[in-house]
Amino acid sequence: MAKAKDEANMAKRVALTAADRARYEWQMWTPGFGEEGQEKLKGASVLVSRCGGLGGVVAYELAAAGIGKLVIAHGGNVKPSDLNRQLLMTTDWLGKPRVDSACRRLNELNPDIAVAGVSANVGEDNAAELVASVDVVVSAAPLFSERFLLNREAVRQGKVMVDAAMYDTFATVTTVVPGQGPCLSCLYPENPPAWRREFPVFGATSGTAACIAALEAIKAIAGFGTLLVGELLVFDLANLSFRKMKVKRNPTCPVCGG
Repeated sequence: MAKAKDEANMAKRVALTAADRARYEWQMWTPGFGEEGQEKLKGASVLVSRCGGLGGVVAYELAAAGIGKLVIAHGGNVKPSDLNRQLLMTTDWLGKPRVDSACRRLNELNPDIAVAGVSANVGEDNAAELVASVDVVVSAAPLFSERFLLNREAVRQGKVMVDAAMYDTFATVTTVVPGQGPCLSCLYPENPPAWRREFPVFGATSGTAACIAALEAIKAIAGFGTLLVGELLVFDLANLSFRKMKVKRNPTCPVCGG
């Protein structure tokens, strides 16, 4: 684990308005955060890969906290099966693009932030550009191929990446800080063969993991608290068990080089 600290590409601060101070007053009471931390959030940008049960709640919490710019990447249209967990989707938006619903809901929550929607999932054709456009990455994609792409680009570009995943009532969260700890490929050298695209899911499970991931991104930007660097938080809400597992850097990792 590592203490959160300012990264060079996240040090920009933007002055708060009176409206900002009124909106974010209670979170600015947090020790070690304060007005300076809020100014850093206002000056920061975050990419959220997917706006489903995980990513949608991540984006919602980051918008509520006052991140200056959110970039949301997610292809496809809203389906009935999305509605048990994807809180940025609404019944009246069935059949319409997910990312448009997400941007609409985020702007309704906080019209003072910038929200950019990309109606496509992260792939080889856009990963580098998307990661380059932001300060921090939150990977909430269900597919390892997408998570590995984000990890590769985050490490290559020196960007902090928070990775969150879930299955049924089980979830994991870890944070990658290039040069300070292991990357996602150290943890998962290969695509797990048993991982499936469709699986059991409760919205409360994905939402719990999402809130933890959102706070990891906030801590990384504002420079307070302790990050899940070199640790994998694992929890199962069926029996309310939580534990942290140590993760070591792989000296032969093809992505971070150990």
